[in-house]
Amino acid sequence: MPRPFMPLTLALTLAASSAAPGLAQTTPPAQPRASAAAPAACPAVLRHTLPRLQDESPQPLCQYAGQVLLVVNTASYCGYTNQYQGLEALHARYKAQGFAVLGFPSNDFAQETGSNAQIADFCSNTFGVRFPMFAKSSVKGADASAFYREIAAQAGESPRWNFHKYLLDRQGRVVASFGSAVAPDDPKITRAIERQLNIFR
Repeated sequence: MPRPFMPLTLALTLAASSAAPGLAQTTPPAQPRASAAAPAACPAVLRHTLPRLQDESPQPLCQYAGQVLLVVNTASYCGYTNQYQGLEALHARYKAQGFAVLGFPSNDFAQETGSNAQIADFCSNTFGVRFPMFAKSSVKGADASAFYREIAAQAGESPRWNFHKYLLDRQGRVVASFGSAVAPDDPKITRAIERQLNIFR
């Protein structure tokens, strides 16, 4: 009498079971997925994207989260324009410790009339500026950028002239404000920066 037909899949399953008697067939446990690294927290004041001076490409300020920042409104035709040199020296001096100068050209005081390309050329060729600079914008009054409005609200004052300086700690809080006449190498500024960087001499 012929044997009944057995489907191939069933035959293979029975063969596998009989090949290893007494051993349960188990499925390897699923490996947990590697979780992506959590992004660094970005303070609310830095949650802005602004055009870069050189080519007007969008630059998120969150890239500076966790750093100590000196935010300065600049101008090319001001009695304080030579402060560019001191600002660049500050940036170079403390950059490795997590510090940056951020420059914001502004014509609010009628002393920055050039285009972004002209300002970038002037800063680079005249003063060797390498610290980050952003496209020309307003820094006071109703036309001020949202970034500057938030800084001014924290500090309790808007810039009264070119080269006003705000110092932000690593959490994005304004911890000091320096008028235009305070030079970048003034001990009041360097001490305040070093205090935020935990540099003790």
